[in-house]
Amino acid sequence: MKVAVIGADGQLGTDLCEQFGKTGNEIVRLTIDDIRIDRIDSVDMVLRSIKPEVILNAAAFHNVPKCEEEVAMAFAVNAGGALNVARVAEDLHAVNVYFSTDYVFDGKKLKPYVENDLPNPLNVYSTSKLAGEYLTLNYASRSQVIRISGIYGKVPSIMKGSNFVSMMVKLAAEKPEVKVVTDEVLTPTPTSEIAEKCVALAQSGATGVFHLSSEGECSWFEFAQVIWETLQLKTPLLPTSVKEFASPVKRPFYSVMENERYNALPGMQKMSHWESALMKFLKEQYL
Repeated sequence: MKVAVIGADGQLGTDLCEQFGKTGNEIVRLTIDDIRIDRIDSVDMVLRSIKPEVILNAAAFHNVPKCEEEVAMAFAVNAGGALNVARVAEDLHAVNVYFSTDYVFDGKKLKPYVENDLPNPLNVYSTSKLAGEYLTLNYASRSQVIRISGIYGKVPSIMKGSNFVSMMVKLAAEKPEVKVVTDEVLTPTPTSEIAEKCVALAQSGATGVFHLSSEGECSWFEFAQVIWETLQLKTPLLPTSVKEFASPVKRPFYSVMENERYNALPGMQKMSHWESALMKFLKEQYL
């Protein structure tokens, strides 16, 4: 298959290119220099010239605090961009994959969210991503919306310059102590495994919303503890609360997702548990 990866140089996009390339697909890597998803003329011209069979839209405006300040840009990329890609994907009869977020939920359920649970985003970022979900599903008939959670990979996030793992390693080397919150619970997931599972999902012919996160759940502090233990970091790691880190952005305190629809598909390999996935990543990248 010919696969167009939008946001190919990002944390998720890099692994999507690698995993889809491993299975013999022809990969067309598209960065912001190649395509502007917030402009329909750019999307139309680039995708029609490529004629991909699968479009992976991993481009996003995902700096959560900046989204609060740059609302128009957040919606232009995360919602308007999704609409632009979906319209062209429909014309090309392409499989259209849009990556969304666990943040579309408000966390009040306090049990793992399944795909048909009612979203209630708390901030501009997650609201713009939910709008992107609806536009994707309603404008491209062969669409898959894939919600992911707390991603980390070997390539740093372009907008943030790091991910949680690399940030923890950096802070441990630079600070006398590191504090991490115990009251945000989620399921951090490596981008390599998301990408690997996306290959089979794109080939399955299934459509709709899918959750694709590691199994289990943890607080950011519990996640950090495994980093400390695996890498034998000596800097003190201390528990704290989100109250200690003043932020104008509302975030869900609980955003664990269950991969119900993905697991129900025949022949799909289940996602790894978050702890084993993290240890594997750390050994590959740091040891």
